[in-house]
Amino acid sequence: MGQSPPVVLGRVNSLCDSFTFLSSSAFISGEGFRDQIAVEIVDYTAELPDECLAFVFQFLGPGDRNRCSLVCKRWFRVDGWSRHRLSLNAQSEIVSSLPSLFTRFDSVTKLALRCSRKSISLTDDSLLTISIRCRNLTRLKLRGCREITDEGMSTFAKNSKKLRKLSCGSCMFGAKALNAVLDHCANLEELSIKRLRGIHDGAEPIGPGAAASSLKMICLKELVNGQSFAPLVVGSKNLKTLKIIHCLGDWDSVLQLIGNRNQNYKENLNCDINYGSSDSNSNPLMEIHLERLQVSDIGLSAISKCTKIENLHILKTPECSNYGLVCVAENCKLLRKLHIDGWRTNRIGDEGLIAVAKHCSNLQELVLIGVNATHVSLSAIACNCSKLERLALCGSGTIGDTEIACIAAKCMALKKLCIKGCPISDIAIEALGSGCPNLVKIKVRKCRGVSSDAGEWLREQRGSMLINMDACDTDCGFEASVSDIGVHETGVEVGQVTAVGASTSSNEINI
Repeated sequence: MGQSPPVVLGRVNSLCDSFTFLSSSAFISGEGFRDQIAVEIVDYTAELPDECLAFVFQFLGPGDRNRCSLVCKRWFRVDGWSRHRLSLNAQSEIVSSLPSLFTRFDSVTKLALRCSRKSISLTDDSLLTISIRCRNLTRLKLRGCREITDEGMSTFAKNSKKLRKLSCGSCMFGAKALNAVLDHCANLEELSIKRLRGIHDGAEPIGPGAAASSLKMICLKELVNGQSFAPLVVGSKNLKTLKIIHCLGDWDSVLQLIGNRNQNYKENLNCDINYGSSDSNSNPLMEIHLERLQVSDIGLSAISKCTKIENLHILKTPECSNYGLVCVAENCKLLRKLHIDGWRTNRIGDEGLIAVAKHCSNLQELVLIGVNATHVSLSAIACNCSKLERLALCGSGTIGDTEIACIAAKCMALKKLCIKGCPISDIAIEALGSGCPNLVKIKVRKCRGVSSDAGEWLREQRGSMLINMDACDTDCGFEASVSDIGVHETGVEVGQVTAVGASTSSNEINI
């Protein structure tokens, strides 16, 4: 099992010879050895100004940045004053660390506080400490901070007058807290509210307050009494984006108020023009997302008065029909992005899409989920919407080879195409092999009539095209499907730079 003595002795002699050589004056003198060591430990970043080092840190992920802060005292100090985004695990156990934490990170402007359901979150006192330490805070994201009350948020708002973006989810405070924020934070531009427990039936109305002129984006998600936000939505004079997702109650009346407001803006603008003046901010609403709501054609007809809309999502609203979509198409002629999830109710189809093709020539992105469109409407869109670059067709029983062949022949500007759960075959893939000359990405999923051979053939025909098919291995990163095309929550994104132990997430979906 062991080695023989001659072999071991030979290795020892070899090591001794090596040591004798390294220590001999013929190899290197003692002075020279120290000089070499000195060269090896030179800190080349010492010549860099702190600002340059901080700029380099901006390109690092959270983990790498945390590790860099442990290299030396200087890096630790530079990382502290140059870190503007911070994400913390907002459990009560970190309360004692808050003063030292924000002494080190004294330049934080974007802060995320997240607490799990099984833990006790920070309290009002902790939020007060943060508001005093972070005087330049512009963005705040709260998740699961159930111990923070109306009083705590009110005090925070008084100390955070520079706040521009607020996102709250799964918290317990309610209308009083939000009204305080809107009254004291006159620069607030974005407000995102999700599952706020304190917003219930009978809650006091939430008004725009001092933020009436600054608010540009409002997102309401999974609220029991979202209608209490009606005064806020209607009173926000420069609102550009409105997202209402899975909120209970009838929303037609709220949308009517919005439509009437914009109609009044339009009439006032016409009067101003007649008298030689104009208001560039009149009728500014440009993006509306409606998902899983009790909304009918009355609501769609109302928002059609917002004639500057460029981005419209109508997702899983079963009471909406062709009539409402026609109203939108006839009045919102600047429409560039249209997402429709018909939930397979068969109430939106060719009639509404033909109106879109006729009136919305600037359309660049179209997503149809559970909509039974045929070659009649798709041909009209392909012919009239010459700028169409992104198209997704998902879960439709009427989109077959004929429809795809129509798209391949007429959609000259199309760059990205997604087909999922549609009854197409290899014939449709063959049509795409010679059509759509500008097509760079294609995704075909759950289309049982398409074989693996068709995918390989298409790859041979269009070598530069990124192809993602059930039977193929190439992934093009083109995310557009029944399950993953939707409205994502827009709030305070602070995931790029986090403190030790913080978690990050990103749910942005792009076609």
